[in-house]
Amino acid sequence: MELIKRRLEALRTWMKQNNIDAYVVPSTDPHDGEYVPQHWEARKWISGFTGSAGTFVITGKGAALWTDSRYFIQAEQQLHGSGILLMKDGIEDTPTIAEYLSDELEKGSNVGFDGWCCTSCDFIPAGLNAVATSDPFDTLWEDRPELPLCPIAIQPLRFAGETAENKIRRIREILKGRNADATILTRLDDIAWTLNLRGDDVHCNPVFISYLVITQDKANLFVDTRKISDEVKEYLKNCGVECFEYSDFNKFDLHLPADKLTSFCLDGSCNYSILNFIRNESANFCLLNGDNSPIVPALKAVKTQAEQDGFRNAMLRDGVALVKFEMWLEKNIQGGKLTEISIDQKLTSLRAEQDLFKGISFDTIAAYQAHGAIVHYEATPETDVEIKPEGLLLIDSGAQYQDGTTDITRTYALGDITYEQKRDYTLVLKGHIALSSAVFPEGTCGTQLDALARSAMWKYGINYLHGTGHGVGSYLNVHEGPHQIRMNHMPAALKAGMTVTDEPGIYKKDKYGIRIENTLLITEDKETEFGKFLKFEPLTLCPIDKKPIATEMLTDDEIEWLNSYHKTVYSKLAPLLNDEERAWLANATSKI
Repeated sequence: MELIKRRLEALRTWMKQNNIDAYVVPSTDPHDGEYVPQHWEARKWISGFTGSAGTFVITGKGAALWTDSRYFIQAEQQLHGSGILLMKDGIEDTPTIAEYLSDELEKGSNVGFDGWCCTSCDFIPAGLNAVATSDPFDTLWEDRPELPLCPIAIQPLRFAGETAENKIRRIREILKGRNADATILTRLDDIAWTLNLRGDDVHCNPVFISYLVITQDKANLFVDTRKISDEVKEYLKNCGVECFEYSDFNKFDLHLPADKLTSFCLDGSCNYSILNFIRNESANFCLLNGDNSPIVPALKAVKTQAEQDGFRNAMLRDGVALVKFEMWLEKNIQGGKLTEISIDQKLTSLRAEQDLFKGISFDTIAAYQAHGAIVHYEATPETDVEIKPEGLLLIDSGAQYQDGTTDITRTYALGDITYEQKRDYTLVLKGHIALSSAVFPEGTCGTQLDALARSAMWKYGINYLHGTGHGVGSYLNVHEGPHQIRMNHMPAALKAGMTVTDEPGIYKKDKYGIRIENTLLITEDKETEFGKFLKFEPLTLCPIDKKPIATEMLTDDEIEWLNSYHKTVYSKLAPLLNDEERAWLANATSKI
């Protein structure tokens, strides 16, 4: 903690030198990324908190960090002794950043922030001055990581299912329909999807650092051109895309016509510095609001037939790896010497044996007993514990295959468990089944379905604070929008062709955590006089552990769903397994 305290004082010294009374450090980067290159992990560096979501605020005397329920336990542990207050976002009586700043600062005080890493300055209350500064960490952070220089590759059409030229054409049609001249794509997965390109600049996410500006007659890509091979350069030229250096993006005259004002159609991912320039230079500036959904995320969310087929094929290979892993775990748990880190390494190695494997889609959560209550736990050498043949083990993991991205959670009973654990496991399973079984009218949003996953546990006075489901990219980011399934209102409608996860859970601090997750595909169900109806197809192929189930708590319909799901898992995976593996899977998927 002494290192963190020294960093805090160094930042306060910089603030005094620049007449700044408070400074706000978000978790994101100039591209509104959830996962960011190490170069932009300033919030992590200054606070010591390593979760992917959070905002840090420092004043002359105090410091605080806001994060959501996924990270409450982790943040408490990592901030302990640093002098940084934990602010639990979404909990009653937790002040907002604006309220905190109002209480801590006198009127007229200056609140600084990096305009390239914030999408707005709405967190600064009236009476305080918003000051977009240079990046203080350029001078404070010794040995700050450089921006990555990973090569860019073409995603073959057989996996993408639509050419980049056609995607750009569709974007232009939407711009025209909104009376806009141009759009700026800042999110890296939006750019990778649009151009059918992939990179390796961000851990677990196959994207590359860039901006893409699309007008009715131009498409300009701003990227470090050292990453672009002659093949990719020729490919982009044939797509009608011209390349400029990433460092030249702020020279806006490269992509703004000098002879007329430009109407931009932008979404909330555009950072403050870009928006501020456009507001000053373009009287016809247009920023999307709730009536207009972001262009590329809405297009990207509905998978092409090739992408849907790719998901199914990726899940087959992932399922084979998971069967091999579960067999290995079952054989070795009694012998001891297994730890959270060692089982993570084993699972990754089995996935790496599969065709088209490109890496993991997020850092594996291998959480034994009490660690399972930390929703986004990641084992470190300091926290790593031995796995014993008793209690519950939660593993949330996923892989990047060139034809699809996987995301799965299973909770295993490794031996004797309590009735409370069995009851809670069964409540989570009931919620998972209720959502997966849903049939719903076209136009339904995820919030309208969220209660299905919670209803059974609500009857016992139990709830969880994270979302129930998120979209999954096609060899792209494992978290994808605009649709989600969660309690707070998410207006984006669920559509056929979208992927979404189904992951209810129960977490009891210092005791255990339980989560069961499949990735689903939304498909058409039927059309009646009342309109079109949709349903879910489970894409994930992996047994759900039957040992922790309190069978008496399940209805006949729930038992039928589980047996049917397991029959599908066996029928699809068995032809890909050897005799011993098939025998194991037959038992794991047998009827209850």
